[in-house]
This record gives sequence, structure tokens and C-alpha cells, in this order.
Amino acid sequence: MSRTRPARAFGPRPVRRPRSQPRPTRMKAADVLRVGGAGLRTRPTRVLLSALGIALGVAALIAVVGVSASGRENLDRRLDALGTNLLTAAPGKTATGAAAGLPPDAVAMVARIGPVEAVSAIGKTGAKVYRNDRIPPQESGGIGVYAARLDLPATVGTSLAHGTWLNPANEGYPAVVLGPVAAARLGVRAPGPDVQVWLGRRWFTVIGILAPAPLAAELDTAALVGWPEARRDLDFDGNPTTVYTRADNASIADVAAVLGATANPANPNEVEVSRPSDALAAREAADDALNGLLVGLGSVALLVGGVGVANTMVISVLERRAEIGLRRALGATRGHIGTQFLSEALLLSVLGGAGGILLGSAATVGYSTYRHWPAVVPPWAMAGGLVATLVVGVCAGLYPALRAAHLAPTEALAAA
Repeated sequence: MSRTRPARAFGPRPVRRPRSQPRPTRMKAADVLRVGGAGLRTRPTRVLLSALGIALGVAALIAVVGVSASGRENLDRRLDALGTNLLTAAPGKTATGAAAGLPPDAVAMVARIGPVEAVSAIGKTGAKVYRNDRIPPQESGGIGVYAARLDLPATVGTSLAHGTWLNPANEGYPAVVLGPVAAARLGVRAPGPDVQVWLGRRWFTVIGILAPAPLAAELDTAALVGWPEARRDLDFDGNPTTVYTRADNASIADVAAVLGATANPANPNEVEVSRPSDALAAREAADDALNGLLVGLGSVALLVGGVGVANTMVISVLERRAEIGLRRALGATRGHIGTQFLSEALLLSVLGGAGGILLGSAATVGYSTYRHWPAVVPPWAMAGGLVATLVVGVCAGLYPALRAAHLAPTEALAAA
């Protein structure tokens, strides 16, 4: 009995599904670092030179920002110690252009202003000071001789570097206190009973040397004698030439507005009122402008370093075409190849950025120590330098990575 096949039901023939192709593997982070690092280890000299370009750019940025921040911190500490509430009143010019003056009772009148906390003054004399009595009178050495009130150091915020200050016992005698610059010009290193200078027409004993006065720089080059002694032996007329005023911080603007009229009620427009701390702040602003220029130069250096990284990666692609073709033939995808070369560029930039941060921080600490400043390296500057290197690495490695990824396996192997 013959077997017959059952009749096939009407309808479309079932389609046999092809076997699914294996999905391309994805590179893990560890694999990316391993493959990228292997490319850098094979060319250490070229990698070092390229990373050095990045490092110099980042170091310049970090050092400029760090030195600027350190200088600003030093200024803030100095101003905190010296105070920003010091005002000075000095004679200006008359309507005819002649030199004006302050009345003898200017200090007493300024002291009656309510918010004024302290007031002192100096008065310029016509005397000259010399190391001995044999120096020609024409050679003054740029040292001014001033009559000084006893409360001057406390008012201007300075102190004695050596010796003692004038007091009620010696202000009427030939005793002198020298500013630090004046002492250096006269060759006086330390005060003493046997240390004398020729001042006016007689010998004066040096009893003290002032420390630098940042808010009263004119005192650094001054020889200061007692007010009574200046009137008796130096032909001093008793008129102050600079009045120093400490006022309450909350009322500093109000005191500045009335200081000129109070110091010289007869001619208030002939008085020049200034705030020495503003001069320090203005100098810091000028330093900030210079720092901005240096930051621009650092950015250019960073850009040049990025160009060096890009050049290194392009050459690396050309030299490693055989490797690229072999990897593609063994199943590596374009994404694998592109990721490899992009990771190399990023690692190269990160190495340069880390080195630049260390170099810039070391330069900041070294310069700040040399200037006796507090060393300050803002964290945002270090973070910004690292981010900048990453951006440079991406931009520098993107084109070489795309070029390597689109290189056909046969073409790469044939060119090799």
C-alpha cells in the first residue's frame, strides 16, 4: 500500500529566519584606558613633548591666577591690619597756582569732627640732613626733614623697626627718627647714643628707625624730629603740611566731605583730601589688568599645546594604519577605532594638564614665598585648567579619531 503525503494547506510558504548576527561588543572603560594607554607607551618621547606643550599652557594659567590671588590676599591682610579709614589732608594750590598752606590749628579743628577717632600731622621744614657736616648742601639725598607729633605712628598704622619713638621727654631735644629708606641712604643701620646725623646746623642723635609705612609712603624717606625742637632750631613755622585722620568706618565718606573745610575754613578749596588705601587698591587693579594680559598669553600657549596634540594624533594615525587595518579585519568596529584614538588624545591632554597644575602651583608657592605673601591657588583655577585640557583633548583628537575610524581595512593593510 503506497503512502501518500498529506496535501499541503493553501497559503504562503513559511520563511526560514536567518541566524541573528552577533552584536558588536562594547568597550568597557577599563578597556578604553588600557588601549589608549598602550598607544602612548609606544611613543614616550613624542608623548612627553606634546604633553609638555599642554603643561606649559596650563601652568601659565594657574601661575597667573595663583600669583594674582596671593597678591590680593596679601593686600587684604595688609589693609585689614592697617585699616582703610585713614584720610589725609594736604595743602594744594591757590587760585593763582601758588602753593597753599594749612593753618597752625588745623589738627585741633579736625579733632573736633565727631566720627574722627585719631588725628596727627607732620610739618615740612627747610632743613637738610647729612651723614656728616662735610657733605655739600646741594646733595640732599632726597630726604625731607619733618616736624612730627607724638601720636603719628599710631595714627598712620606704622611702628618702629629699631629703637624708640619721640616722647615728651625728648621731643624738645636734638633727637631724630629716620624712615627706613632715609636710614639706608644715610648708612644708618641701627640707632644708638653714638649714632648721629648732621641736621640743619647741628648734630642730632638717631633714636629710632621706622618700619615701612604703606599708607604714608612719604615717611619712608623722612627724618622726623619733635615739634618743639623743629620750631626752635629748624625755623619751622608750626604749620602742618599733612594731616592724618582716622575716622569711623561707617562715617568715612562724611568725614572726607567736610575734612577740607574743617582743616582750612578760610580756603577749603585749597585742601587736597585723599584716602591712601585707595591708592593700594588702584595699584592692585593695575596688577589685575596685567594679569589679564598674562592669562591671554597662557591661553595662546594652551592653544599651541592643543595643536601639538592634534599633530601627534594625526601622525599616529598615519603610522599605525597596519594596526588599524588588522583590528578592523579581526572585527573591530569604527566606534572601537575612533574611541581608541580619542581616548589617547584625552589621556595625553590629562597628563599635560596634571603636570601643568603641579608646575603652576609650584610657581605660585615659590613666588609667594619669595615675596613673603600667603600662597593661594584657587580650586576653581585648578578645576578650570583640567576642564580646559579636556576640551583641548577632545578638539585635538576628534579629527584624527574620525579619520582612523573611516579607514577601510583593505586600504589600511594595502598602505601598510
